[in-house]
Amino acid sequence: MTKFLSDNAAPVHPKVWEALRAADEADDPYDGDALSAQLDERFTDLFGRECAGLWVATGTAANCLALATMCQPHGGVVCHEEAHIEVDEGGAPGFYLHGAKLMLCPGESAKLTPEGIAALIDPIRDDVHQVQPHAIAVTQASEYGRTYSSTELAALSGFAKTRGLGLHMDGARFANAAAFLNGKAHDAAGMVDTLAFGFIKNGGMSAEAVVLFDPTQADLVKYRRKRAGHLQCKGRYLAAQIIAMLENGLWLANARHANAAAADIASGCGERLMHPVEANELFVRLSAEEREALRTQGFEFYDWGADAARFVTAWNTRDEDAAALGRAIASL
Repeated sequence: MTKFLSDNAAPVHPKVWEALRAADEADDPYDGDALSAQLDERFTDLFGRECAGLWVATGTAANCLALATMCQPHGGVVCHEEAHIEVDEGGAPGFYLHGAKLMLCPGESAKLTPEGIAALIDPIRDDVHQVQPHAIAVTQASEYGRTYSSTELAALSGFAKTRGLGLHMDGARFANAAAFLNGKAHDAAGMVDTLAFGFIKNGGMSAEAVVLFDPTQADLVKYRRKRAGHLQCKGRYLAAQIIAMLENGLWLANARHANAAAADIASGCGERLMHPVEANELFVRLSAEEREALRTQGFEFYDWGADAARFVTAWNTRDEDAAALGRAIASL
């Protein structure tokens, strides 16, 4: 079977395994090791502005720990109504933020706009009887594989600052968005306050990063990370994965390969595509009979409602497999 189920199903990149083996020596525990100490500088170099980087084991934890820096328990976080933090994190934001509310906003292709956010929050009375927005969370790339441009992010950042709101980015597929935007990490991040930088979907094993563009928040997140059970005693193994992915642009090369495979498949989809392909996910209109025909040919993927399917490529997707799927869809 040829799998297009999820980039979470992809194997660990050999360079990451090499880094884990190299880290397999005694060092200080928790985050006191030499590798963890490099993360601030690595992310500062990548984004071209001072920041702090902390490892955690999951994207859910990265999102929630970051949001906790900007949203109080009595406040709210504006996110898309189909955002991962709303649909797929099992209520973790409410748990980590001690009851803070997710304020759901519609938007085309699971993207937010200043106008859409304003329509949601402007009717809220400024009094203690209603939850006040404290932050905005965007997903880069979005839940439908759409990428926020630097212009769109600048508009959201300006809106957030004008309204006194924090701006967080869920970057589970941040690398794929950056690859689409000509490989520029700062363009893909814009002027956000915090970023959950995803590595696991892109070739990592068990490490994600919380990137704080206000380094003074790092101590707060470290305390919260410990309290949340995410301060691993052998943190060097998480840091090793992140550094291996950042080294020589491996994170970007992997994402470019996955994006190219998705584009190859898209070439066979024509008007079946539900959204433009700007990362490594494709949402394709297919009947139940057509989906069964593809599965009979050996392709694995997820159904997406009654009349569609989702296909996800990864850093290890073979060119010939992507081309074969594109041909199979085109021939339906």
